Amino acid sequence: MNTRAPQVVLVRHGETEWSRSSQHTGRTDLPLLEEGRQMAERLHAPLSKWRFAAVWTSPLTRAQETCVLAGYGDVAQKKNDLREFNYGDYEGRTGADIRTTRPDWTLWQDGVPNGETLEDVGTRADRIIAEARALQDDVLLFSHGHMLRILASRWLGLPPDGGRLFHLGTASISVLGSEAGGKQPVLVSWNDTTHLKD
Repeated sequence: MNTRAPQVVLVRHGETEWSRSSQHTGRTDLPLLEEGRQMAERLHAPLSKWRFAAVWTSPLTRAQETCVLAGYGDVAQKKNDLREFNYGDYEGRTGADIRTTRPDWTLWQDGVPNGETLEDVGTRADRIIAEARALQDDVLLFSHGHMLRILASRWLGLPPDGGRLFHLGTASISVLGSEAGGKQPVLVSWNDTTHLKD
């Protein structure tokens, strides 16, 4: 009998033109590149070892496409709270470009003008976490790099800027869980991309 605690499985979408070039992609609704589509298809096998009580996806095209190609399009529910960070005036810009005028800038310390704050995104993450925990079963989420990093930080009881500690690649799988009878949230695995290797 399986007695492990319920898990929340996080999937970052496959590669897009802007994820490849490291441009901040918040609300710009880009599709996957062909390579990103292939990455998404390779998610099916590793995800099939779970049975999910719910599958939730960001409504943005890159996340929805990843969800469909991984084999969950017919059961997924769109959640606006899973959308990526709204980067405001820094949408479409790279960190290197931003630092030409703000040399010490980081998203985690300085935020973005006319976009969301870390606390805003943390509040969205908290709502997703509360809904997932209420199911008391495994849940699968398709979302975005910064959103998922902040969600993992909040799962562990860290502030939203704790997301700076977690690198997350495209089409990666990460697993959040708990120990001590569900009382201690833990990181079960992070940024697994072994399914992408030939």
